[in-house]
Amino acid sequence: MAQGYPKIVFTEEVMREGMQIESASIPFEDKVELLNALSETGLQNIVAGSFVSPKYTPQMKNIENVLINFKPKAGVNYLAMIPNARGMERAREFSPPLTLSRGKGLPRTSCHQCDVFTRRNYNKSQMQEMAGWTKTIADAKANGATEAGIGTNATFGSNFLGDFSVDVTMKFLTKQHELWDAAGIKVTQVGVGDPMGWVHPAKVEEIFTRVKRMWPDVTDFRAHLHNARGMAITSTYAAIKILDERDTLHVEGTLGGIGGCPYCGTGQATGMMPTEDFMHMLEGMGIETGVDLNKLIECVWLLERILGRQVWGHVSRAGPRPMQKEKLFSANAPFVETLEQAKHFMYGPKLYEGGISPWAEPITSPYMERLEKGQPIFELNGNWPWNEAFFPKVDDLRAAGIATKKEEAAA
Repeated sequence: MAQGYPKIVFTEEVMREGMQIESASIPFEDKVELLNALSETGLQNIVAGSFVSPKYTPQMKNIENVLINFKPKAGVNYLAMIPNARGMERAREFSPPLTLSRGKGLPRTSCHQCDVFTRRNYNKSQMQEMAGWTKTIADAKANGATEAGIGTNATFGSNFLGDFSVDVTMKFLTKQHELWDAAGIKVTQVGVGDPMGWVHPAKVEEIFTRVKRMWPDVTDFRAHLHNARGMAITSTYAAIKILDERDTLHVEGTLGGIGGCPYCGTGQATGMMPTEDFMHMLEGMGIETGVDLNKLIECVWLLERILGRQVWGHVSRAGPRPMQKEKLFSANAPFVETLEQAKHFMYGPKLYEGGISPWAEPITSPYMERLEKGQPIFELNGNWPWNEAFFPKVDDLRAAGIATKKEEAAA
C-alpha cells in the first residue's frame, strides 16, 4: 500500500448487486462464464450472488446452478448475500467455496436515515431497525465482545425525503456510540451507505474527518456507495485521502458500474462505482491492486455481450492511460470515431485501418524525437524546452513593446 493511504479492501458485486437489476432470463451458463473470468483478474473478494426469495428477486433464482458449475480459484474469497436463516440453509451446501460471513465480524448497530426507503425495501421501519439495537448490544455483551461497529444507511439523502446534513448523520452515529460506551464496548468501526445515489465527496470528507477527530479508536471504515449522480468514485477518493495508513477502508463496486435497486426510484440508473475505473484510479495513485486491468476490461466486454448493451464504465471504452512507450497511440493514426475502433488500445491498429487520414504529411514533433531517443519529455530542472528558441521569454515581451513589471516600477 502506498505510504499515507489506508488499507483498501475491495469487493466485486457485479454478480449480486449488478445482476439483481438486470433481466431474470440471463442464462446461468453466461453467469458462470463471467464468474470464471472474474476469478482470473486478481480480484480478491467476489460476491457470487444472493440467497433471496426468487419471488421478489427472480434474477437470483439460478444461484445454485452458478455455484455448482463455476470453477473456484484458489486465493479468491467468494461471498454471497444471505439475508435470513432460510438463505443460510441454502448457502451451507456451497461452503466451501463460499465464505459464509453472515453473523460474523464485529457486532454492529445501524439504521437507515430514510424511513421511507427501508419501509419500501424491507417492509420494515427505521423505528424497528433502531428497536433492535438494545438486543444487539446485549448479545454482544453476553458473548464477551470488546469491539463494535456503528453506521447509517441512506446516509447522504433520500429520493423520498430530500437531503440529510452531516450534522444529522453525526447525531445518529453519536447516539449509537453512547449506547456502546454505556455497555463498556469500544467502537472501532463506522459505516455509511448510499442506496439512492446521494453521496457527495464533501460529505464523505466531513463525516470521516469528524469521526476520526471524535473517536480515535475508529480505524475501520466502510462505504457502500451507489453512483446515480456520478459521485461514487470521487467520494471514494475523498475517503482514501482523509484516512491514513492506520485505517482500513472497505468499499464495493461492480464491473461496468451496473447495479441498482427497484425500490429507490432510479432502477438501473442507480449503478455503482465501476470496478475497472476504480482500479485504474488506484494504479494512478501508486496503490498496488494486484489486478490485471486488461483481463478486467475483457470481463466488461463479456458483460456487455451478455447484457446486450453498453455498460456505464469508462476505462473499458477509452482504455487505461498508456503509461509505457509501447502502449502510446500512433501520432499518425487515422480518425478513430467508433467505440469499436477505440478498442485499438487492446487489439492494435487493425481496428482503425482504412479510416479517414487528413494529414498531408506525417505528423512529427521534437517531443516524439526525444521519446524515441529515450530522453525525458520535459526536463524539470534542465533546459528542455524552457531555454529553446521557441519558448516565450521576457525579452519577447519587450520586443513586442510590452513593458515588464520591473520597467513599469522604474518609470
